[in-house]
Amino acid sequence: MDVMPQQDPESRRPPEPSPEGPHAQHDPHAQQDPYVMPAEGATAVPPPPPTLRTTLRRAAFGALAAGVLLAGALVAVPDREDDRAKEPGPVERAEAAATAGSPASLSDLTALIGDRQKWVEAHPGDAPSWATLGSAYVEWGRRSADAAYFGRAEEALKRSLEEQPGERGNGEAWVGMAALANARHDFLAAKRWGETVRKQDPKTWSVYPVLIDAYTGLGDVKAATGATEKFGELRKGVPALARTADLYRGQGWREDALATAREAADRATAPAEKAEALHRLGELAWERGEPEEAVAQFDAALRTDAGHHASLAGKARALVALDRTGEAVAAYQSVITKLPRPAYALELGELYASLELDGDARSQYEKLAGLLEQAKAAGVDESVVQSRYESDHGDPAVAVELLRGQWKKQHRSAAVADALGWALHRAGKSEEGLEYAQQAVDTGVRNASYAYHLGMIERELAQYGPARRHLQEALRTNPAFSPLDAPKAREALETLGEPPPGGPGDMQPPPPPPPPAPEPKRKTEPEPEPEREPKPEPKRESPKPEAPAPAPSQTAPAPSKAAPSSPAAVEADASKSL
Repeated sequence: MDVMPQQDPESRRPPEPSPEGPHAQHDPHAQQDPYVMPAEGATAVPPPPPTLRTTLRRAAFGALAAGVLLAGALVAVPDREDDRAKEPGPVERAEAAATAGSPASLSDLTALIGDRQKWVEAHPGDAPSWATLGSAYVEWGRRSADAAYFGRAEEALKRSLEEQPGERGNGEAWVGMAALANARHDFLAAKRWGETVRKQDPKTWSVYPVLIDAYTGLGDVKAATGATEKFGELRKGVPALARTADLYRGQGWREDALATAREAADRATAPAEKAEALHRLGELAWERGEPEEAVAQFDAALRTDAGHHASLAGKARALVALDRTGEAVAAYQSVITKLPRPAYALELGELYASLELDGDARSQYEKLAGLLEQAKAAGVDESVVQSRYESDHGDPAVAVELLRGQWKKQHRSAAVADALGWALHRAGKSEEGLEYAQQAVDTGVRNASYAYHLGMIERELAQYGPARRHLQEALRTNPAFSPLDAPKAREALETLGEPPPGGPGDMQPPPPPPPPAPEPKRKTEPEPEPEREPKPEPKRESPKPEAPAPAPSQTAPAPSKAAPSSPAAVEADASKSL
């Protein structure tokens, strides 16, 4: 069902970990957990089942063995068969999804977190369980936009490595650290963690998704392609198809991306996995400028998994393109309460601005500033989103400084290159910005905003032909790519007008250079000679059909040598032939 039961907001979040250790529940001040975040930062998911269930199930194996000894195999065997026939619980489903490399539903992820919290309290030396708990925290924080969980994840992963270092086989904790670095947008650190695991054991399939994300964030297309191919070799199925579709999408291979994404959606079975695949189809439809198809795919994703709030944001974006702005505003407002990502807050603010609701836009930008501060406090780098705001609505110089820092950290993806190029242009440095904007477009990704930024920079530099081409490309790719920028692109095209009938002047160089060269030669030669030269030429053509005669062929070299010496010799030769 896509309608979630009404629950108390606090019951929708994973159980809060105890920073004091396994016995902190006896501390009367335990409720003062510094990591507890307001309920608004959580997502609306069902409450987890009792966490003792899995722990008791683990202990049941010993009791079952004793029962076999006392009551006999005939009594024990039916009980074990009943156990196998039972539906898997949320913890088992989350573990199965992690084993397959697929996303788990947020409710199952909540149950897994509660189960592992309870387990490590009773077994503090269990390094693999600490690693699983830390990785689950990372996933929850990423998918709920609650960055407070990243701090908890780091503590759990470090505890796992204290109990069992990575060099002694605890590679999963290293993978968790790489995933945490990616979630914080520290792609260089993620690369180092991931490559350490790969060097230790190249067949550890779980490291390749985090390496793909790290390489993509760094703009290393070659390394990302190699990691995607290796992941497909080690882990076939929907996860590999999803990663391959993303790779094709990033290189602008739309048809291949669409075909692969459709195959992933057709083969997905678990609700969370299916919703993610449908969401990808919605994103591809939106980028192609097909908002109706995008809305349909996002709706399908939400019906499959009501907790897939990113699809609600995608739907809001597509509704704007369909001029259903009232519905779009409501969708944005809803998703920001459930998934408060800074990028969504910026999009809603720009939608308000496009509707000339300046007061609402300012209020939304203030909320954006608050979200950016929260992210920074949690160690999450949101420089790209912040620079987008500063470039268009704040101080472009601040955006340039932020993005130069990203570039120095080797974060050189198409998104960073585009944002830096645009920030430089807005700061009055269009010539320098052109290089970065061109680099973003040259990656091949079909992004209307990238083409628009490049076209506007070229227009500023009086490169009208390329500017017209890129602005047309932006509107052809997605006519409603931005409620603020798409109208500006159309206005800029109208200002540029149609290209000149003869084509761009720089593509048709003027032909004066050839004529000056022969003129000085004519001045040095006598005037009668140029008049006689064309006369013998037709006479030379007339005897050529008679050339097959053998005798003239032997004497031909003699007159040909005398021909250039004087015009008289040419006339004598012509008279002989007559």
